[in-house]
Amino acid sequence: MSALVGSTALVLAVTGTASAQSVHRTGPDRQVLPAKDGWAAYGSGTTGGAAADPAHVYTVTTWEQFKAALADGGSAPKIVRVKGTIDADGPGCDSFAVPGYDFATYLKTYDPAVWGRTKNLDGEPGNSPEGLRRASAAQQDAFVKANVPANTTIIGVGRNAGFKGASLQIKGVDNVIVRNLAFESPLDCFPQWDPTDTADGNWNSEYDSAVVYGSTHVWMDHNTFTDGEHPDSTLPSYYGRIYEQHDGELDVVKGADYVTASWNVFEDHDKTILVGNSDGASTAAVDRGHLKVTFHHNLFRNLVERAPRVRFGQVDSYNNHFVAGDGYSYSYGIGMESQLVAEHNAFTLPDGVRAGSVLKKWKEAPVTAGDNYVNGRPTDLIAVHNADVPGEILQSGAGWTPVLRTRVDRPQAVPGLVDHCAGAGHLR
Repeated sequence: MSALVGSTALVLAVTGTASAQSVHRTGPDRQVLPAKDGWAAYGSGTTGGAAADPAHVYTVTTWEQFKAALADGGSAPKIVRVKGTIDADGPGCDSFAVPGYDFATYLKTYDPAVWGRTKNLDGEPGNSPEGLRRASAAQQDAFVKANVPANTTIIGVGRNAGFKGASLQIKGVDNVIVRNLAFESPLDCFPQWDPTDTADGNWNSEYDSAVVYGSTHVWMDHNTFTDGEHPDSTLPSYYGRIYEQHDGELDVVKGADYVTASWNVFEDHDKTILVGNSDGASTAAVDRGHLKVTFHHNLFRNLVERAPRVRFGQVDSYNNHFVAGDGYSYSYGIGMESQLVAEHNAFTLPDGVRAGSVLKKWKEAPVTAGDNYVNGRPTDLIAVHNADVPGEILQSGAGWTPVLRTRVDRPQAVPGLVDHCAGAGHLR
């Protein structure tokens, strides 16, 4: 407990078990997900650390304190209050590199002109440049990831709380709330070159800002996700490919279920959100029948793709505002056995971006898409997609009807509501 800041001094107005009725008396750190507010309200609902006793309420200002607070008390209900911006980058990339690792040597060894493009690097031994890269990456991995236990609320204090370079691992647990935090995407210090990924090869990186992995009842609310000081436009290129140091902003994978993402901002990023991360048979066995996720009242701004890309899950996406910028590819990715319902959303597209690009078909899967507006006009997203991309015809009708919704706003009103109220610092 010595690493924590004044946990015993944080006696709240109400201790013990919190109820929905006590929310407004105790403040947002003990607020529970309202009834019917998306998939995370299903069954037992999502209460996070609302029942925490005073000994399990923490205020943290450093990465070390944050990790210690998460570890303290196991899965006992806890509230972790984040004050200010916590830097999870550590002393920098050089501090994670193992002895002998040298990036210039890595580039020389795996140059396609030398290595070729038909064999990946998985078989490289531990003392090779790739082996030393893997060992260095493992050091960064251990530092930037924080495991979130069950029955936890993580909440930012005030308007300027968040993380720089952190990766929250909500893995194999139930009942987690994350609110009012700004996340600057982790920067992978040691991306791997894969010469077999596309005809030209690719640099592949790790570390989502938050990943929900095999977990249930998770509420992500009023957070902001961005690349911050390191947008992709600032990253160099090697072997003719961008040296990609970002992964996703939020991923929901490996049989995770009952997730609600509400009033968040996702911006200035490429591959933003995955729901289900593979089409493979082993993944299908885990994901089929799961991955039930709701996205509502989120702002998706200046993204390239995956807002989200969906496999398998029943995903309800309504009352979101999508603002396209340079490099826009698509918003909704229709993947393996997905059951996407996209309704009452607003899209703001610049000149040169056609409404038919909002949907992207990866696999045969019907979609429900009604009452959506593009640049202020009602638009049948499926019809315009099929007209623009006749080689990738989408079928209408996802086969289910969402019932876990609270307020549903007119799509014409969504830009004004979401743009002014979503994201960290806007929690009321």
